[in-house]
Amino acid sequence: MGKLVLGTVQFGLQYGVNSAGRPSEDTVRDILSAAWAGGIDTLDTSSAYGNAEEVLGRCVTQPFKQVSKYPKGDIPVRECFEGSLCRLGTDRLYGYLLHHFELYRAHPDIWEDFLALKDAGKVQKIGFSLYDSSELELILENGVPFDLLQFPFNFFDRKFQPYMEQLHRRGVEIHVRSTFLQGLFFKDRSMLPEKLQPLRKYLLELDAYARESGLGVGEIALNYNLQHPFIDGVLIGVDNLEQLQVNLRSVRSEPIQLDIHVLEQELLNPVNWN
Repeated sequence: MGKLVLGTVQFGLQYGVNSAGRPSEDTVRDILSAAWAGGIDTLDTSSAYGNAEEVLGRCVTQPFKQVSKYPKGDIPVRECFEGSLCRLGTDRLYGYLLHHFELYRAHPDIWEDFLALKDAGKVQKIGFSLYDSSELELILENGVPFDLLQFPFNFFDRKFQPYMEQLHRRGVEIHVRSTFLQGLFFKDRSMLPEKLQPLRKYLLELDAYARESGLGVGEIALNYNLQHPFIDGVLIGVDNLEQLQVNLRSVRSEPIQLDIHVLEQELLNPVNWN
């Protein structure tokens, strides 16, 4: 279970196409206890996730490594970071990421504030939450020093694949999100909205592999990322304890040999679903 990272956006916001709603704080406590017992030692959050940080601050009793993020807004980096520490009830973070890349694109000097936090011993690793490979290319070209990256990755969306070995060699910790494409992999194939109909043929291809392999769609998606040699953390988000337990039971050693090429790459970004 060492690669699993528990995402917490569901603790503060309604999130994902199949979300059942925000869990109660009692449920969050149960989820956190089961996650820790199941070998998950890292939490991913952000001050942009509604009140998720406050919920964690009230519910976390285990020594999780916590990664939070600086979102776009008018609050300076140091002030926002200190606010996250206060809400989370801790004096330092494992990781702190720039949540919205357009901030760096407009003001590259903002990275000095992240470096200052690391130099002060307030955070162990700093980095970026990315959406597109062009963002990664820019920070690599600019020689930006970073330790931790988070970006979307799954068997439909592999745009960051060409960079991952290079990042691994540089010692960058790689966390991936959208393992289940925000729940799309579980969506009833007959109930896809019109905008997502072009993806139906790929989902049916996934279903065929599931039948042949005897694995569920969730098992395939999760293990595809867990088995990647250059991925250090695979984010999973859950609404309830049962979902977490299903994920924990889904870890397999059998190799996932799936190769689906999606032509409509723009539909793999949930921003384009509306």
